[in-house]
Amino acid sequence: MKILLKKLKRANKVELAMYGISLLYYLVLYVVFTISVLNLKRIETFIRITVLIFFGFWFVYYFIGCLMNIILKKHHKFAILTTFTIIFSLIFTFSSYYINILYKSLDLFKERKEIIYTTKLVTLKDTKFDDKSKIGMIQRKDDIEGYILPNKLIKNKDLKNDIVTYNDYYQMLDALYDNAIDAIFLQGNYLTIYQNEEDYTTLDEDTKVVYKLSKKMKNQDLEIKSDKNLTEPFTLLIMGVDSEKDGLNANAAFNGDTLMIITFNPKTLNATMFSIPRDTYVPIACRKNAEYKINSSAAYGTKCVIDTIEQLTEIKIDYYVKINFKGVVNLVDELGGIDVNVPKKFCEQDSNRRFGKYEICLDKGEQHLNGEQALALARHRHTLQRGDIDRTKNQQLVVEAIARKLVKNISFSDFKGVLESISNNIASNIDRDQILSLYDTIKQMLLNSLNGEDMFTIQRTYMEYYDLPIYTASGYRSCIGYYSASLEAIKDAMKINLGSKNATLNKSFSYDINVEYEEKVIGQGLRSGNTIDLLPDFTSKSVSDVVNYCNEKGIELEIEYVDSSSNKYNKKVDTGYVSNQSISKNTRVSNVKKLKVYVNK
Repeated sequence: MKILLKKLKRANKVELAMYGISLLYYLVLYVVFTISVLNLKRIETFIRITVLIFFGFWFVYYFIGCLMNIILKKHHKFAILTTFTIIFSLIFTFSSYYINILYKSLDLFKERKEIIYTTKLVTLKDTKFDDKSKIGMIQRKDDIEGYILPNKLIKNKDLKNDIVTYNDYYQMLDALYDNAIDAIFLQGNYLTIYQNEEDYTTLDEDTKVVYKLSKKMKNQDLEIKSDKNLTEPFTLLIMGVDSEKDGLNANAAFNGDTLMIITFNPKTLNATMFSIPRDTYVPIACRKNAEYKINSSAAYGTKCVIDTIEQLTEIKIDYYVKINFKGVVNLVDELGGIDVNVPKKFCEQDSNRRFGKYEICLDKGEQHLNGEQALALARHRHTLQRGDIDRTKNQQLVVEAIARKLVKNISFSDFKGVLESISNNIASNIDRDQILSLYDTIKQMLLNSLNGEDMFTIQRTYMEYYDLPIYTASGYRSCIGYYSASLEAIKDAMKINLGSKNATLNKSFSYDINVEYEEKVIGQGLRSGNTIDLLPDFTSKSVSDVVNYCNEKGIELEIEYVDSSSNKYNKKVDTGYVSNQSISKNTRVSNVKKLKVYVNK
C-alpha cells in the first residue's frame, strides 16, 4: 500500500483529478441508470440485466485499469478509457432522462387520489324555496353527491325542511316536475348527465340552483382494482364522459352515452369490440336491479356501470378507461389525425356544443379526420337511421383507427406528447407496471407489421335490438330491448377470445366470386331468443280477449263494469268492451301479478 501511495504521489496530478471526477461521475450516473432500467419491469429482462452487468464490469475495469495506466504513465490508454467512460456516463444521463419521462408519463393515466365532489340543491325556476319546501334526497348512504354532501349542506345552512327520500334520481326529477316536492339534491354536473334524456331536454331552462356545496374527497374509484396481468387475455371498458369542460378532476357521476367493452388476447393478438347502446333496457346493479336504460347507471358512478355491465355480459371487467370527449379531440390531433371511412354525410356540433360557424360537417367516404371531426363522427346520432345503434358502429370505427395509429405510426417523442395531451382528460385503474407489461405484445405487433401482416385483428359486434316503449315508475320511456340470441353470440365471442370458452369448429364454407366479401359482424342478423313482453292496451278489447290473455300469462284478473257516472267509463268505447285498465299499457308483463279492467255497461 505504501509503495502504491508513493507512486500515486509521483503521478500526473491532472490525470489523477480527471480520473477521480470521471470515476465518481460514472458511479453516480450508473446507480441512477440502474434504478431507471430496473423500473422497466417485464421489458427485455435479459437484455436489461446484461447491459447492467456490462457497465458494472466496466466500472471495475476502469477503476483498476485506469489507475494502473496513470501509475505506469500510459497516457494514451488513460485517455481512451476515460473517453469511453465519459461517453457511457452521457448515455446513462440521456437514457435515465427518457426512461423517467416514460415512467412518469404512464402514471398520468391513473385515477386522481382526490377529486372535487359537488352537490346542488335545485328547484324549478318559478319555485320559491323557503322553510316549508319539501326536499328530495337519494337514500343510499354511500352516495357522496346524493346523500353525504347534501346532509353536510343541510347542516351548514341549518335547513329545517321536510326530507323525502328516493331510490332513483330519475324518479326524483319526475317528482320535482310533478310538484310532488319543491327541491332536490343533484350531482354538480346534473345538466350534462340528464339533459340528453328525452324528458329533460329543457332542464337548463327549467331549473335553478339554490345552494351548492363542493368538497375535495378521496376518489371512490380508487377502490376499483385488478391484479390481472396484461400478458393474459383481459377486458377493458371504455366510458365516454360528455363534458364541455377540460379535465376529469370533479364528480363521480357522468353521462354514460358511450360504453364499449374490448377484450384482447395478447397471445393471438385478437380483439373484440362490443358497444352497448345507451338506451338498452337492463337491470341496474346499484339500484337493486331495478330496470332502466343502461346509461343511467353512470349517474351513480363507475362501479355501478361496471357491476351493471358484468351482470349483462357475464364477463368480468378487468380494467376501465374514462375519457372526456375533450380528450378524444386532443388525442387525435396529437396523433396527426386518423383515417376513417365515414359511412354517411352529416353535420354535428363541435366539442363545445356549438353549431353555426363552428359546426362540423363531413362527407361520406374515406378521409383523414382531425380531432374535432373524429369526435363529431363518434358523437353524431340524430340523422342516423337507427340513431344510437348506428352511432356505436361509428364509435368502433374511431376507436379502431386510433388504436392502429397509436401502435403503428408513433415515435417516443410522439408517445410522450400523446400522454401529456390527454392526461387531464383520461382516468383509468391500469397502473404503469401493467402498461409496461404490454411491451412484448406491442413488439410482436410491430414485427407483424414489418412482415406485411396485420398488426392485430378486431372482431366487430352488433347487438340486434327492437324498440321498447316501456312504462316505468317514472312514466313512459323510449328504450330498446335486445334479442338474447344476438347478445349470446357476442358473449360467446368475447369468452372465446378471453380463453374461458372453447371455440366451436365451423366445418361449412361457401364462397361466390360474384358476391363481394363482407367481414362477419358477430351478433348481426340474430333476431331470436328471449325478448321483453309488454302489457297490451286492452282499450276497446272484448272481455274474452282479456281473459284469454291473463290465463296465458298467469295474471290474476278482476273485472268491474262501470256506467257513465264513473271516471273509468270511456265514452269512445262500445258497451261490453274494456274502457280502462288498472295497470298502464307497456308495463313489463313479468312485473304484473294482478290486473283490473273496467268494462262499459
